Amino acid sequence: MGCCINDLRDKDVVNINDGRKLGCVTDVDIDVCNGRLVAIMVPGESKGFIFGRCEEIRIPWDRIVRIGNDTILVDLKTRVCEQRSPEKCNM
Repeated sequence: MGCCINDLRDKDVVNINDGRKLGCVTDVDIDVCNGRLVAIMVPGESKGFIFGRCEEIRIPWDRIVRIGNDTILVDLKTRVCEQRSPEKCNM
């Protein structure tokens, strides 16, 4: 069974380690050289009203436990804010 990126955006992402809802998928990281999805992105933690949010949380594909109808279960030991660094392939 396949899944579109738009379908991923509608699913809640939940960490199985603490049961915490991380939010919905905001973006995906794709390895265009090899044609595969590398990670999903969810909003970063709130740092308070004045300071806004972290950039985003990058969840590597191998940390995704299950993609269900409404929820994506992930296995994250820690919640770390990361910025994506675009990797270029040799063309």
